[in-house]
Amino acid sequence: MDNDINHLIDIIYQRIEDAKSPALKPSMSIVDRDEILDLLDELRAQLPAEIRRAQELLNNRDKFVEETKREADRMLRQAELEAKTKISESEVMYAARERARKIVTKAEERSRQLYQVANSYAEDALARTEEAVQAALDEVKQSRIRFRAASSDKIQEQRRKMEQQKAKEDGDT
Repeated sequence: MDNDINHLIDIIYQRIEDAKSPALKPSMSIVDRDEILDLLDELRAQLPAEIRRAQELLNNRDKFVEETKREADRMLRQAELEAKTKISESEVMYAARERARKIVTKAEERSRQLYQVANSYAEDALARTEEAVQAALDEVKQSRIRFRAASSDKIQEQRRKMEQQKAKEDGDT
Protein backbone atom coordinates (compact mmCIF):
# COMPACT_ATOMS: atom_id res chain seq x y z
CA MET A 1 0.00 0.00 0.00
CA ASP A 2 2.86 2.37 0.87
CA ASN A 3 4.22 2.01 -2.67
CA ASP A 4 0.79 2.79 -4.13
CA ILE A 5 0.56 6.00 -2.11
CA ASN A 6 4.09 7.04 -3.06
CA HIS A 7 3.39 6.23 -6.68
CA LEU A 8 0.28 8.44 -6.66
CA ILE A 9 2.23 11.28 -5.05
CA ASP A 10 4.95 10.89 -7.70
CA ILE A 11 2.34 11.03 -10.48
CA ILE A 12 0.75 14.19 -9.03
CA TYR A 13 4.13 15.83 -8.61
CA GLN A 14 5.09 14.94 -12.18
CA ARG A 15 1.82 16.32 -13.57
CA ILE A 16 2.42 19.60 -11.79
CA GLU A 17 6.05 19.78 -12.92
CA ASP A 18 5.09 19.04 -16.53
CA ALA A 19 2.27 21.62 -16.51
CA LYS A 20 2.56 24.41 -19.08
CA SER A 21 2.47 28.09 -18.13
CA PRO A 22 0.20 30.51 -19.97
CA ALA A 23 2.15 33.01 -22.09
CA LEU A 24 1.27 36.07 -20.04
CA LYS A 25 1.23 34.40 -16.61
CA PRO A 26 4.52 32.54 -16.01
CA SER A 27 3.80 32.12 -12.31
CA MET A 28 0.77 29.95 -13.07
CA SER A 29 0.52 26.47 -14.53
CA ILE A 30 -2.26 24.73 -16.37
CA VAL A 31 -3.00 21.18 -15.22
CA ASP A 32 -5.76 18.77 -16.08
CA ARG A 33 -7.96 19.51 -13.08
CA ASP A 34 -10.03 16.32 -13.38
CA GLU A 35 -6.92 14.15 -13.62
CA ILE A 36 -5.32 15.73 -10.53
CA LEU A 37 -8.60 15.50 -8.59
CA ASP A 38 -8.97 11.84 -9.59
CA LEU A 39 -5.43 11.13 -8.38
CA LEU A 40 -6.08 12.95 -5.09
CA ASP A 41 -9.35 11.02 -4.62
CA GLU A 42 -7.50 7.75 -5.17
CA LEU A 43 -4.83 8.83 -2.67
CA ARG A 44 -7.50 9.78 -0.13
CA ALA A 45 -9.21 6.40 -0.62
CA GLN A 46 -6.02 4.43 0.01
CA LEU A 47 -4.90 6.15 3.23
CA PRO A 48 -7.80 5.03 5.43
CA ALA A 49 -7.50 1.37 4.34
CA GLU A 50 -4.84 0.59 6.96
CA ILE A 51 -6.79 2.50 9.58
CA ARG A 52 -9.96 0.53 8.75
CA ARG A 53 -7.97 -2.70 8.91
CA ALA A 54 -6.62 -1.80 12.36
CA GLN A 55 -10.14 -0.92 13.56
CA GLU A 56 -11.40 -4.27 12.27
CA LEU A 57 -8.65 -6.00 14.25
CA LEU A 58 -9.71 -4.18 17.39
CA ASN A 59 -13.36 -5.09 16.79
CA ASN A 60 -12.44 -8.73 16.11
CA ARG A 61 -10.35 -8.78 19.29
CA ASP A 62 -13.28 -7.45 21.33
CA LYS A 63 -15.64 -10.00 19.76
CA PHE A 64 -13.17 -12.78 20.48
CA VAL A 65 -12.78 -11.74 24.12
CA GLU A 66 -16.58 -11.55 24.47
CA GLU A 67 -17.01 -14.98 22.88
CA THR A 68 -14.35 -16.41 25.17
CA LYS A 69 -16.14 -14.99 28.21
CA ARG A 70 -19.45 -16.42 27.00
CA GLU A 71 -17.78 -19.79 26.44
CA ALA A 72 -16.32 -19.67 29.95
CA ASP A 73 -19.76 -18.81 31.37
CA ARG A 74 -21.33 -21.63 29.35
CA MET A 75 -18.69 -24.04 30.58
CA LEU A 76 -19.26 -22.90 34.16
CA ARG A 77 -23.04 -23.34 33.83
CA GLN A 78 -22.48 -26.73 32.24
CA ALA A 79 -20.17 -27.77 35.07
CA GLU A 80 -22.64 -26.50 37.67
CA LEU A 81 -25.50 -28.35 35.96
CA GLU A 82 -23.45 -31.54 35.86
CA ALA A 83 -22.64 -31.12 39.52
CA LYS A 84 -26.32 -30.62 40.44
CA THR A 85 -27.47 -33.67 38.51
CA LYS A 86 -25.05 -36.00 40.25
CA ILE A 87 -25.68 -37.55 43.59
CA SER A 88 -25.13 -35.07 46.38
CA GLU A 89 -22.31 -36.98 47.92
CA SER A 90 -19.60 -34.70 49.19
CA GLU A 91 -16.83 -36.28 47.09
CA VAL A 92 -18.83 -36.02 43.86
CA MET A 93 -19.83 -32.41 44.61
CA TYR A 94 -16.29 -31.50 45.50
CA ALA A 95 -14.94 -33.07 42.30
CA ALA A 96 -17.52 -31.25 40.17
CA ARG A 97 -16.81 -27.89 41.77
CA GLU A 98 -13.10 -28.42 41.46
CA ARG A 99 -13.49 -29.34 37.79
CA ALA A 100 -15.67 -26.26 37.17
CA ARG A 101 -13.14 -24.06 38.95
CA LYS A 102 -10.30 -25.49 36.84
CA ILE A 103 -12.29 -25.00 33.63
CA VAL A 104 -13.06 -21.39 34.54
CA THR A 105 -9.47 -20.72 35.58
CA LYS A 106 -8.19 -22.22 32.35
CA ALA A 107 -10.72 -20.26 30.26
CA GLU A 108 -9.87 -17.01 32.04
CA GLU A 109 -6.14 -17.58 31.55
CA ARG A 110 -6.67 -18.37 27.88
CA SER A 111 -8.83 -15.26 27.54
CA ARG A 112 -6.08 -13.11 29.13
CA GLN A 113 -3.45 -14.58 26.81
CA LEU A 114 -5.56 -14.03 23.71
CA TYR A 115 -6.41 -10.51 24.83
CA GLN A 116 -2.69 -9.72 25.21
CA VAL A 117 -1.87 -11.18 21.79
CA ALA A 118 -4.71 -9.26 20.16
CA ASN A 119 -3.64 -6.03 21.87
CA SER A 120 -0.05 -6.49 20.77
CA TYR A 121 -1.07 -7.19 17.19
CA ALA A 122 -3.45 -4.23 17.07
CA GLU A 123 -0.78 -1.93 18.55
CA ASP A 124 1.71 -3.11 15.93
CA ALA A 125 -0.77 -2.61 13.08
CA LEU A 126 -1.62 0.89 14.30
CA ALA A 127 2.08 1.77 14.59
CA ARG A 128 2.71 0.58 11.01
CA THR A 129 -0.30 2.57 9.84
CA GLU A 130 0.96 5.66 11.63
CA GLU A 131 4.38 5.25 10.02
CA ALA A 132 2.85 4.85 6.54
CA VAL A 133 0.63 7.90 6.97
CA GLN A 134 3.58 9.95 8.31
CA ALA A 135 5.78 8.85 5.39
CA ALA A 136 3.07 9.87 2.91
CA LEU A 137 2.65 13.24 4.64
CA ASP A 138 6.42 13.80 4.60
CA GLU A 139 6.50 13.00 0.89
CA VAL A 140 3.69 15.48 0.20
CA LYS A 141 5.56 18.17 2.19
CA GLN A 142 8.77 17.48 0.28
CA SER A 143 6.88 17.64 -3.02
CA ARG A 144 5.45 21.00 -2.03
CA ILE A 145 8.91 22.32 -1.17
CA ARG A 146 10.33 21.08 -4.48
CA PHE A 147 7.37 22.56 -6.35
CA ARG A 148 7.82 25.95 -4.69
CA ALA A 149 11.55 25.92 -5.45
CA ALA A 150 10.96 24.94 -9.09
CA SER A 151 8.25 27.58 -9.42
CA SER A 152 10.52 30.24 -7.91
CA ASP A 153 13.34 29.26 -10.30
CA LYS A 154 10.98 29.54 -13.27
CA ILE A 155 9.86 33.00 -12.17
CA GLN A 156 13.47 34.16 -11.81
CA GLU A 157 14.29 32.77 -15.23
CA GLN A 158 11.30 34.55 -16.77
CA ARG A 159 12.36 37.84 -15.12
CA ARG A 160 15.91 37.49 -16.46
CA LYS A 161 14.58 36.84 -19.94
CA MET A 162 12.26 39.84 -19.74
CA GLU A 163 15.10 42.07 -18.47
CA GLN A 164 17.39 40.85 -21.24
CA GLN A 165 14.64 41.45 -23.80
CA LYS A 166 14.03 44.93 -22.42
CA ALA A 167 17.77 45.70 -22.42
CA LYS A 168 18.01 44.47 -25.98
CA GLU A 169 15.05 46.64 -27.02
CA ASP A 170 16.52 49.65 -25.18
CA GLY A 171 19.85 49.03 -26.94
CA ASP A 172 18.16 48.89 -30.36
CA THR A 173 16.47 52.25 -29.92
